[in-house]
Amino acid sequence: MTDAKTEDWFGRHTHRWQDWSLPDLVAAKSGTRVSLVVPARNEAATVGDVVSRVREALVDTVALLDEIVVIDSDSTDDTFAVAADAGAVVHRAADIRPDLGSTPGKGEAMWKSLFVTHGDLLVFMDADLVDWDTHFVPGLLGPLLTDPAVELVKGFYERPLLPAGEGTVDPGSGDGGGDPGGLEGGRVTELLARPLIALHFPELAGLLQPLAGEWAVRRSLFAGLSVPTGYAVELAALVDTVRAKGMDAIAQVDLGRRAHRHQALRDLGAMATQILAAAQRRTAETPVEPVVESLALRQYLLQDGAPTPRTRLVDVAERPPVAGLPEAVA
Repeated sequence: MTDAKTEDWFGRHTHRWQDWSLPDLVAAKSGTRVSLVVPARNEAATVGDVVSRVREALVDTVALLDEIVVIDSDSTDDTFAVAADAGAVVHRAADIRPDLGSTPGKGEAMWKSLFVTHGDLLVFMDADLVDWDTHFVPGLLGPLLTDPAVELVKGFYERPLLPAGEGTVDPGSGDGGGDPGGLEGGRVTELLARPLIALHFPELAGLLQPLAGEWAVRRSLFAGLSVPTGYAVELAALVDTVRAKGMDAIAQVDLGRRAHRHQALRDLGAMATQILAAAQRRTAETPVEPVVESLALRQYLLQDGAPTPRTRLVDVAERPPVAGLPEAVA
């Protein structure tokens, strides 16, 4: 995509959450069903606040959401109980379609949500939000409810850093860190995703934060996508959507502000590995055989003054489109 086409798309498909009022969105919703999906892993400290605030504002007060579903991805804390007490329908990812197996990961939880939700539109929101507001949800729904050509909506926001020890890590954006008071996407976005986009997917250059964890999609589209089980789910969805539907099927919305603190650099290395693997699958001229589902990432620690290797297995598997899967056998 040329710079002129990118600017044209940016001008037509970049919005602010304030562009739509709640009454207008409820009217536009008509008979459309909307599900909020919150993938969560060990987020007992924050998931209850996310669920209760959204439920009060967008289910009890204004009927914009039809269901709030938390997908618990192998949590070892009280995430399940806290989310249920706050009013969400909670499923353990491993218990959803056990015939298909299960693996830990954000993308896996989002893919599994297709089996237990009913919405025509799915809104994904991270469970670890700290500085945020419930307008995130209507902001993401605005383009989908008012423009039938839009299939996927990405959020972007100001991402100030919290002082060390405050708040929670932001795994949903896959970035950890940003420019205080700015719109940088974070370290993985600026050092990896944006260069990848420039090299291989230039049509996506107009997206401010391609790895942001807050986004919304039509079920009909998401059910037809291959879904990485880890943190590459956002980039993969964008690439596959633009190839199948074109850039006019994608919009982005300024959601205001979201706070987070730095993710550990070695953890970002694992996230970057997942994103590179997903990009490689989408740039290879012929499928790579055999299909690799995990990679050994060698990293180094300094122990007793000497460099010591540490190898971690990074899951780079992808789930097939749900639309092509057989029904569960009773």
